[in-house]
This record gives sequence, structure tokens and C-alpha cells, in this order.
Amino acid sequence: MGLQNCTVAVVGATGAVGREALGILEQRGVPAARVRCFASARSAGVTLPYAGSSVRVSEIGEGVWKGVDVAVFCATSGVSKQFGPGAVRAGTWVVDNSSAFRMDPATPLVVPEVNPEALRDREGPALIANPNCSTIIMLMGLNPLRVRFGVEGVVVSTYQAVSGAGAAAMDELSRLAADALAGRAGEPKVFIEPCAFNVFSHNSAVDPANGLNVEESKLIHETHKIWNDRNVRITPTCIRVPVYRAHSESCAVTLRNPASETEVRAAFDGAPGVSIIDDRAGNVFPTPLKAAGGDDVLIGRIRPDPAHTLDDSGRSRHWCLWICGDQLRKGAAQNAIQIAEMVWRN
Repeated sequence: MGLQNCTVAVVGATGAVGREALGILEQRGVPAARVRCFASARSAGVTLPYAGSSVRVSEIGEGVWKGVDVAVFCATSGVSKQFGPGAVRAGTWVVDNSSAFRMDPATPLVVPEVNPEALRDREGPALIANPNCSTIIMLMGLNPLRVRFGVEGVVVSTYQAVSGAGAAAMDELSRLAADALAGRAGEPKVFIEPCAFNVFSHNSAVDPANGLNVEESKLIHETHKIWNDRNVRITPTCIRVPVYRAHSESCAVTLRNPASETEVRAAFDGAPGVSIIDDRAGNVFPTPLKAAGGDDVLIGRIRPDPAHTLDDSGRSRHWCLWICGDQLRKGAAQNAIQIAEMVWRN
């Protein structure tokens, strides 16, 4: 059972993730009469296209939750902290895309294909946190291996699209690319570095004590919580690249138990939410363009880590993967709506 008979609110409906959430609800057949859209006062009164018609955006407030079964928050942490708990008290399930509650021990942090048990037998309504985009995409690629062989650690480098910083960042990429091609010196406003024809360290704040930026810390701590394993070693480096949408990640994973290449590939057979694109002969592998707009996380470049030799049976604990996933869909709105479908069934 989906959300067709559920009244769903999208908070932050005019933003990049909010608009993506509306598109996914439309694809899932939720009628316009069952959709509520909320945003800040400056967006109130705007109409958004939906299912051949339109839905009107209302200002978010404390008293808007009457009749709302599930609210998908696609706004800032401040909005989630201000209005999320009140929505739950009013009897609404809340799925929050922000970082506001992810590390709260009482709040489940869920990727439905990875840790659905976090929602099992949960009394509701309640607030459920959606993980960070880079965490979701990495775990979609690694969890089939963890289930089959166990995972002890991963070295991950991310190549993150500007969509992670919102619609304004996507507009900035277009503007700066046009400026560069016209020979003009464009001025970045969203990022401190030009995002066109450039790569740079992720724009989140860097901890002066340990050198990790916020995105890297999220990859570590969220993975520990989702996998319920604080011993797994994670070494992240997070980078912005001049891509509109869909993140890419290079992972060198250490398994608990050795596996052959045939066994590693077989671990992905039937795994929900992933597709393999791995044509060595044709040099065809996942790309962010191939992942953009799709529901599945794409996996390729499956190969033994060349720094480690295979044992006599052709097995190793060290493997490399290349993973691409749509940041706005599986990395954000799609995962949140999957959670909403899970809690509504419950």
C-alpha cells in the first residue's frame, strides 16, 4: 500500500528537494487533493504544477497539521526544529530531510533497503530522520556486501553535485559556466570557490581540531548509527564537482570475510534499489548523468584492490567500487517518501 489514501504535506515545497518530492508523489499516484504544500511566507500563494493541475503553497505555521497524515520536511534544520515536533504532537508522522535530528539517539535514521528494522514495531506518529545524501548513496552500494561478507572499513572519496547545496547552487553553476565560456570572470555567491570547470573541498565547515568537514563527519557518524556498528572504519574525503545533480563516490572497502569477484558480484543480485553498470570491454560504467532522474543507485568498476594480492582461492577482503546516485531522489526526496510509505503501512 502506498500513499494514495494518505494526506501528505511537503514542507519546503518550492526548493529543489521539495519539488522533487512533489514529482515523486505524482509518479506514485497521490492525487492533488491529498497533497499540502508549505514554505516560508515569501513563497505563500505560489502555485506549483502537479498531476496536470496545480497545488497552492501555504505559509508554514504551528496550526497547519489538521488532517495531515505524513509530513515530508525538505527545508532547513531550523524549520525542522521549529515545526517538526509540533507536527508529531498534532498527530502527523514526520520524515525530516535535514540534519536536525539525525544523531538524536531517540530518532531513527533510516535507509529502507539498509535498516528497515529501525522502524519495526515503532509506535506513532513519530519523527524519522532521513540520512545525508552521501551516506545514503554509499550505503546503498556497500550494504549488499556487508550483508554477505561483513564490512570492516571503507576509504571513500565523494564527487558531489552542486544540487546538494540547493537550487541556487544549480543556478550558480549555469551562470558561472556561461560566464567562463563567454570569457567573463563570474563571481561565486553560493560557494566561496567557482563551481564551473572546477573542483574543490566540500563547502561545509571544517573542524580545526581534526580537519574533517561536516560532510565527512556525517558519513562517519551516520553510517555508524544506521549500521549499528561503531567499529567500522570510515576514511572520507568529500569534494564538490561541476555536476548539476547526482553524486559519485569511489569506495575502497575492506570486508570482514574474503570473497571472490564472482561472489562479490553475486552479492548484488536481487539487491533492492541498485543496478550494475560494469562493462570493462566497452569501458561503460556509472556516471552522474546516467544516475540523474533515476530511482536506482548505479554500481560499477567492481574490482579487487590492486594494493592487496588475492589468496590461493582467488579471494580477497579488499575491493573497489564506483557508485553514482541521484542526490535529489534517492539521496533525499525518494528515500524520505519511501520512509513515509513504510510508516503509513505500519
